[in-house]
Amino acid sequence: MSPPPDIPRFRTIEISDPQFETENLREITVQSPALGQRADITVWAPPAPRAAKNVPLIILLHGVYGSHWSWVRMAGAHRIADAMIASGELPPCVLAFPSDGLWGDGSGYLPHRRQDFERWIVDDVPAAVRAAAPAVTEASPVCLGGLSMGGFGALRLVAKHPDRFVAASGHSSVTEVGAMRDFVADLPGTAAARRQDGSVLATLVRHRDRLPPFRFDCGSEDRLCAANRTLHRELDASGIAHIYEEFSGGHTWDYWCEHLPRSLRFFALWLRA
Repeated sequence: MSPPPDIPRFRTIEISDPQFETENLREITVQSPALGQRADITVWAPPAPRAAKNVPLIILLHGVYGSHWSWVRMAGAHRIADAMIASGELPPCVLAFPSDGLWGDGSGYLPHRRQDFERWIVDDVPAAVRAAAPAVTEASPVCLGGLSMGGFGALRLVAKHPDRFVAASGHSSVTEVGAMRDFVADLPGTAAARRQDGSVLATLVRHRDRLPPFRFDCGSEDRLCAANRTLHRELDASGIAHIYEEFSGGHTWDYWCEHLPRSLRFFALWLRA
């Protein structure tokens, strides 16, 4: 399948046939310039008015071991969003669930020596979604959220690319790439990338003058809770505006299902602004 003429960045892109799609879920496999290989995205694109343009895009990043299907098949994130749109809590929008690039146990959404998993999310994913969901355009506001490793990616990427995102949210976020040692066989990213970008706090502080609004939360029984509390205290000490919330729960899909609506409501504030 040839790429659409307005998406010249991709050598190849395959988009699922609507007649075989269910629940408005669409699948994309795209040859990513950032990765030098094919990568997958699941997109939830509910019916929109034919003339709709600049529909907001919400990108949700998964954690270690997962892939593009995780938020849909483990949390029913699209159903949560659908109910919130129906109730008026969330404006009509498109959701995108990209793979992290499938490096090792998790890429960290970091630049690596030969593959740039950061640019995959920031550049390639929005462009691929525009090809699959034309209501999303280059003028669409984009929010970025994630869980665990995906929370690390979301908070770090919006700090580095404030011109691309209007808001961010992290659930049970990894706050230092070194903390992934508890989860993965090999730490993601080159040593240089880890030194420069391995800390959510350092990245937020370094880009503090242009930060979009962001929030994060963690379960009180989560092994990452202490690190999230530390991030909250250090951000307060640095005078960086943010929202931190803590709830009962662990590092589980039950927790993320329960609290995803908090991210979506937060995004709604800035998508309606």
